Amino acid sequence: MKTKPFYKRVLLKLSGEALMGNQTFGVDPNTTKRIAQEIDEVHSLGVEIAIVIGGGNIFRGLSVEDQGMERVSGDLMGMLATVINAIALQDALEKARVFTRVVSAIEMREVAEPYIRRRAIRHLEKGRVVIFAAGIGNPYFSTDTAAALRAMEIKAEVILKATKVEGIYDADPMKVKDAKMFDKIDYLDVIDKGLKVMDATAISLCMENEMPIVVFNLLQNGNIKRAVLGQKIGTVVKV
Repeated sequence: MKTKPFYKRVLLKLSGEALMGNQTFGVDPNTTKRIAQEIDEVHSLGVEIAIVIGGGNIFRGLSVEDQGMERVSGDLMGMLATVINAIALQDALEKARVFTRVVSAIEMREVAEPYIRRRAIRHLEKGRVVIFAAGIGNPYFSTDTAAALRAMEIKAEVILKATKVEGIYDADPMKVKDAKMFDKIDYLDVIDKGLKVMDATAISLCMENEMPIVVFNLLQNGNIKRAVLGQKIGTVVKV
């Protein structure tokens, strides 16, 4: 079994829902603790880890547009929700004795560092985990797009996209029993088939810069480590 990391620097994309556990809203401390322990296990291998986290467990800007709220206002509120999640994950990581920095695309000095690319890379080089919060700081862009952009900027080798299912399927496996999972798929196929793994902007950005994406199940213990070790897991999106 492989014990040497296949990747040296990774970007882990977590949805806000990943922090909910079995709750219907908010952050479950036991779930953040489990995720932090998994990240600690990977970090101890000498892997540089950056994280982009969503905010859907607290607020989803897109969902309130139908109820009359302006999209920009909703997206700004969603960005603030990602900061709450980032602080929760930072707390869990630091309790596991992993030095962590929350870096926000929206300046809020008392809560997080402002995003400065070179400083973020320096944190990674010094062995700190960096959590990128507030998306890219602009409305209309998802945290998937933020993950793709930050991965390019910090020169990550791969995006690890954590989900609730084993990988990418040709249909929703929660609704279709015989949905087929792909071991490997091309970026264009993801867009053409309308597969809901990441939005089209994020996939296009990854395709243009040949950034591989590994989509895997976060609910199974040890999967982050398996992905980092380069073991066969989930679905790989690449050229």
